[in-house]
Amino acid sequence: MKVSIFSTCLVDLMFPGVGRSMVEVLERLGCETDFPASQVCCGQPTYNSGYLEESKQAMINMMVAFEQSDYVVGPSGSCVAMFHESPHIFKGDPTWELKAIALKNKSFEFTQFIVRVLGITDVGARLQGRAAYHRSCHMSRLLGETETPFLLLDRVDGLELAPLANADNCCGFGGTFSVKMPDISQQMADEKSACVVDTGADYLISADMGCLMNIGGRLSRTRQEIKVMHIAEVLNCAADPVKGGTTS
Repeated sequence: MKVSIFSTCLVDLMFPGVGRSMVEVLERLGCETDFPASQVCCGQPTYNSGYLEESKQAMINMMVAFEQSDYVVGPSGSCVAMFHESPHIFKGDPTWELKAIALKNKSFEFTQFIVRVLGITDVGARLQGRAAYHRSCHMSRLLGETETPFLLLDRVDGLELAPLANADNCCGFGGTFSVKMPDISQQMADEKSACVVDTGADYLISADMGCLMNIGGRLSRTRQEIKVMHIAEVLNCAADPVKGGTTS
């Protein structure tokens, strides 16, 4: 199975280890990966700020970049959700509507692809400790995926998932929201980080680096010793050779 990696801006520029973990997990599961070099931003920051026409060129670039791909897999439910929004944005456009639909239909968030396309819930990962999982707003509400991260984390050997209070609440990042409304964003991040601390977790896990960066920043500033991990990094931990993996 051939999979094109959609790295996203945050992972590409700030958290390359997350992208590497994603590739290593997919390749262990039998996927052949490639990375179309012409990909850039999906256009979400400007689109969410109201600049529809100015965002379209970035979206078109992504349609072209992944046009020959069989599947497109990204480490962010938020950014993948932008691809799923494209058919609505280009509805009625004789050149780009069908290409937008094609990109939507073959695009998946990382955990979503593993479970719903590959049909796998146990990747042979092992991580000892207690974890809190943060559900990002865009992944759960826009992409509509609320199950696959938990199905995979439930099968990580040694990992205990702790119930997180106010799990549906936003962490306060919201892309440009945290820049435009920093005081409100900080209060939301404080609330979320306090809920994480209350779980007694060793790890904070999520499927979106924007959320992890925001919550992790507050945890760091309040000197909380909770390790922040993207779910791709968790699933790449000490994979069991018996199940076809290798220790990362």
